[in-house]
Amino acid sequence: MKQANYIFSLLFLGLVLPMSAQDISLFEQFNGRYDYTAIGNTLNQAENNIDQSFCSLLESSSANLSLDAENEIIKAYLYWAGSGFGDTEVALNGISVSSEETYNVTYSDIFNGQLEYFSCYADITNLVINEGNGAYEFSGMDISADLMTNPGYCNNRTNFGGWSIYIIYQNDNLPLNQVNLYQGLEIINRNVQEKEIVLDNIDVIDNEGAKIGFLAWEGDNSLNYGESLSVNDNVISNPPLNLADNAFNGTNTFANSTTFYNADLDVYDLENNINIGDTSATIKLTTGGINENGGFSADLIILNNIITVLNSQLPDATIDINDYIVNCGDNSIEVFYTVNNFNSTDILPANTPISFYLDGLLIGQSQTMSPLNIGESESSTIILTVPEDSNPNLTIVASVDDDGTMSGTVTETNEDNNINFVDIQLLVIPDIITLPELVGCNEGFEVSTYNLFDALMNLEYDEEDVSFYLSLEDLETASNSILIPSTYNNASNPETIYVRLESPPCYEIYQFQLSIENCPPYVPNGFSPNDDTFNDWFNIQGLYDIFTEHQLKIYNRYGDIIFEGNNEKPWNGKINSGLNNHGKTVPVGTYYYILNLNDPNYRPMVGWVYVNY
Repeated sequence: MKQANYIFSLLFLGLVLPMSAQDISLFEQFNGRYDYTAIGNTLNQAENNIDQSFCSLLESSSANLSLDAENEIIKAYLYWAGSGFGDTEVALNGISVSSEETYNVTYSDIFNGQLEYFSCYADITNLVINEGNGAYEFSGMDISADLMTNPGYCNNRTNFGGWSIYIIYQNDNLPLNQVNLYQGLEIINRNVQEKEIVLDNIDVIDNEGAKIGFLAWEGDNSLNYGESLSVNDNVISNPPLNLADNAFNGTNTFANSTTFYNADLDVYDLENNINIGDTSATIKLTTGGINENGGFSADLIILNNIITVLNSQLPDATIDINDYIVNCGDNSIEVFYTVNNFNSTDILPANTPISFYLDGLLIGQSQTMSPLNIGESESSTIILTVPEDSNPNLTIVASVDDDGTMSGTVTETNEDNNINFVDIQLLVIPDIITLPELVGCNEGFEVSTYNLFDALMNLEYDEEDVSFYLSLEDLETASNSILIPSTYNNASNPETIYVRLESPPCYEIYQFQLSIENCPPYVPNGFSPNDDTFNDWFNIQGLYDIFTEHQLKIYNRYGDIIFEGNNEKPWNGKINSGLNNHGKTVPVGTYYYILNLNDPNYRPMVGWVYVNY
């Protein structure tokens, strides 16, 4: 089980640790029916601490790989190292190999000054799969310039070069193991006589068959003063190759060789040095002591990598964020995710908790539904609601095997790979843009007919992308749109119309106002009050129920007033004013009118109308 307070710091450091780190740390982990083997060779002609007749290295050296047919190669790494600042281009069986990372350490010698040493590695999985079993010849590493430029390497007898290949393989007949490969470059010498390295990310279920391997450079068989290698404070040895007081002595356990000059490729039994339930192991290296002449001597040892093989039956929960959906103006996010149990040696139980965070704040929880066998996955979805005041540019962190307190409930093969994150941009409701108002003529009782599209004349759009609403709430939910916007009658004066213009992935919002004005009435030139239901009255269009306070006066050709009307009394050709003939229809002829609209925007209108039957 983990404490997950590391989750958010990883977002700043990066989920993949930079490989330029010198400290030896976990590089890769393999969980399943895995084991490893290694081959390699030196480029030194002899142990440089004994034979000081050479300073240059061999141009090449070889080693044989013999892997059983049922062992499937999963990964292969080439390591090479030597004196100097490094050669990053080498060859293996004539095939060029480039370093993926170069590590460096420094030794400050009192007589020879500062001396640099390097190690490189490269993933050569495909090369080894293609080449298969047989001889592997390493060549092309040239450090002669460094050796010639700084004679301190040879004076100090630390001129060395060598190489090794680690092969991790799978076999269905193997027990369920956890193989942890740690790498970097760390040094001990007369100046720094002790180094302690803590290996984490392990979980020991059964210590039967447990083992640990080392790749180290520049060890000398003849220098064994104060030299030791211990695990959890237990000194380990592998006699007759590696004695308790001389672990780094130019040996190769895999080849049972004592001529791996100034390099060590060794593996040790861990059964009695690690306990069931251990989640870490402490490796300690020491060098330096009194020699046979009463002086002080120390070997210079450069540790390149450590590999452990431990029996393990544990799940390994990881989570992927596959996709997400955000809606315009909505602070809810639908997240699609997948929980995996890939790099595992046991079933991931059902109900494994999942938590989702925003800036350290828990915003959602879920759990797995079914047990996940080794190599299986389960996909699901969750709706997350972020706080209203959140920055629209946000990062959602998904954490599996997390109960919402940043703590796990399941012991896993790897407790440091439970999170994933995704950067999301919320689709914020856009600012409202105000368009010029539409003015309509009063058709009566402050109602007019509008073509709402007229308000959009300066915009580029497709009509099918436009909808009109009477409220912003309806616009945001895309409900209750105006059905016939081309012949819309206003419901109030003034009235605000909202426009939603689709602009994926969001939309734009506009608004404009509808207003009413009293337009000039249209006065006809005649009518025929003959009761035929057609043109039977003096129908002044745009007058009645619009200019409600108007006054209409009709005069005959002699200037006598014969009719007075208003909004409730239009002229139907009958006389209602003057001295005589009230109620009678006027004879055919031309009559004159004075129309006072009683509107400050208009003067009285004067004209004539012809009455005919």
